[in-house]
Amino acid sequence: MRNRALNKLALALVSLLVSPLLLGQAGSVAKTEFGHPDLQGTYTFRTITPLNRPRELEHLETLTPEQAAEWEEFELRRQNRDLIIDSVGGAGYPPGVISYNNFWYERGENTVADRRTSLIYDPPNGRAPRPNLVGSERRSEYGQMVFESAGPEGRTTVDRCLVGFVAGPPMIPGSYNNNMQIVQTKDHVMILNEMVHTARIIRLDSEHNTKQLKWEGDSVAHWEEDTLVINTQNWYHDYNLRGMSKEATVEERIRRLDDTTLEYDFTVTDPLSWDESWSARFPLRESTDPIYEYACHEGNHGLVGILAGWRYQESLGNNGDGSPLSATGVVDTEE
Repeated sequence: MRNRALNKLALALVSLLVSPLLLGQAGSVAKTEFGHPDLQGTYTFRTITPLNRPRELEHLETLTPEQAAEWEEFELRRQNRDLIIDSVGGAGYPPGVISYNNFWYERGENTVADRRTSLIYDPPNGRAPRPNLVGSERRSEYGQMVFESAGPEGRTTVDRCLVGFVAGPPMIPGSYNNNMQIVQTKDHVMILNEMVHTARIIRLDSEHNTKQLKWEGDSVAHWEEDTLVINTQNWYHDYNLRGMSKEATVEERIRRLDDTTLEYDFTVTDPLSWDESWSARFPLRESTDPIYEYACHEGNHGLVGILAGWRYQESLGNNGDGSPLSATGVVDTEE
């Protein structure tokens, strides 16, 4: 009897000690005043891990710590604009075109924490699928339009300071401006990207709006337990990120990993571009720096310079990009 009473007392004491811990674990995800998981803050998603798995690493899904350090050193040197010889070119730049010096880049210096060799995890080869026939034809038509550059409408949305680069959706780490801010209200989530000062107002809703199409598509969201799920479709144009058509659907999933890190996971589905979907994942790490204004082309004067240079080259009998005259050409669009 005495032992039974002692056992009950011991169980009661253990219960008193453990209960607060269990309560703490159950409520470990901070909530907003509206009862939703709190994802708010300023974050950076820069990383040196590429979107697509490099060919030289195609046999490796992840790297050892030693391999990751070697890869980081190799990539930082390869992409260093200060080490490119102007007359030779490199890192994707042709001779005579070196862009900014290396000071202005913030591509990140480290791989993602699990040392994957690509941000894409599906397909398993770590690379986006090849475009299908419809997608290839649309990209070819778009490339020809950019090649001819008959006017402002013929340039890319990047050149026109509308949307592009890393802002998405989906967001994809790039050379600079890999910073964003999340603000939550009762009925909306706002994602502000530093790149091209893109502010996406996302409704907590299940119905899409098609009355006014947007460059970055129409986004609605809902909560699946502690994960914010964003669905974006109904794009304004037919030549957005990496060749997506205006019929594409992008699903983004954001959840908190710890006090300073969110996980960002997205899937792109577009039968008019690829025969299969593809998905990528990377962390959003808390940043103490604010989001800065992106003053693109100082009022878009750069677009006038682009077109003037194009016409000048044509007056010399060249293609607008300075290459020998031809009926077609390949022009990098950065989209």
